[in-house]
Amino acid sequence: MDIVTLNEAALRSVFDPATPPTIGLEEEVMLLDPQTLDLEPASAELLDAVAGDPRYTRELPASQVEIIVPPAATVAQVAAALGVARADLACAATPGYVLAVAGVHPFACAEGALNPGPRYAATAREYAVIARRQLVCALQVHVAIRGADRALAVYNAARSFLPELAALAANAPFHDGQDTGMASVRPTIGGQLPRQGVPPVLESWAAYADALTWAGDPGRWWWELRPHPRHGTLEFRVPDAQTTVRSAAAVAAVVQSLAVWLADRHDVGETFAPVDTWRIEENRWSAGRHGVEGEMRDLVSGRLEPTRDRLRRLLDQLGPAARSLDCAAELDDARELVAANGAMALRAAADGDPVAATRWLADRFLAGLPVPAPAAG
Repeated sequence: MDIVTLNEAALRSVFDPATPPTIGLEEEVMLLDPQTLDLEPASAELLDAVAGDPRYTRELPASQVEIIVPPAATVAQVAAALGVARADLACAATPGYVLAVAGVHPFACAEGALNPGPRYAATAREYAVIARRQLVCALQVHVAIRGADRALAVYNAARSFLPELAALAANAPFHDGQDTGMASVRPTIGGQLPRQGVPPVLESWAAYADALTWAGDPGRWWWELRPHPRHGTLEFRVPDAQTTVRSAAAVAAVVQSLAVWLADRHDVGETFAPVDTWRIEENRWSAGRHGVEGEMRDLVSGRLEPTRDRLRRLLDQLGPAARSLDCAAELDDARELVAANGAMALRAAADGDPVAATRWLADRFLAGLPVPAPAAG
């Protein structure tokens, strides 16, 4: 959106139209060398091979392609579209490249090549070596919550649940050839840039317009949750990219159900007191360090509670919303991530070997889809 249109009226006009709570996805995929399984900075070549297919686009790292799944009514529909997009991309990549998805590549060098172009060049000039370290992959989930005041209320309330979503979706324990001890090292890498992590409370659409104007580029409002000024969606950017489509669908179901659950509570007059960012950040740190195996604090009392207990209670609360959205099955799949999320599965598969971890990721790129997975070296 052109910065001159970033005023309160313009933002409201994007979020006010009455629409169902559709869901869309953006998934960042790693390109690997088929022999070494290292990152391959060849996204331009692969995008040429898919001949301008709008489902695929560049990202900052030259070793990454983003899959864009347009809005659909249900999680099942976006998951099916994601599966087809993965399969088609894998077909285009064979035999030159192997594809894999996780929050971070397990053993690649901490710095990598960036894509060319004016926008990325400006990022490289401004952030120097920090830009070259942004070899991270997210699953971005867009949920349409309308109208404008309702969407803003849900945004402010959803901030408090970002740590639970991050713990559930943590999928980046390895980095630069070693086990980091983290469930996800991705937020510590991303946090080297500004406007990362838990977003600020937005008191009004006028305040949001002022913040975007002050920042100078709406596309660099990189917080883990944001009202998207072009799409009119709440964009949840906190989840790590998920290794399989099934896991991506489970995370998406939790996000969509959470947004609708909060909207329903707003509709019956419930108000959400803003929570201090630093309190949410305490739980966010636990999510990155321990994933589902840690503890989080009650945001009011400070009482510690196992993260798994918080997640199981949240999924129980989201059940009615999930049934109304026809994603109850995918929400049930999320219970498997509560037991063992992507980080835990990757550690178990790797047995301490980052190369084995990468091979496992590549072998599972098409897992569960009606196509054979390509060999991964």
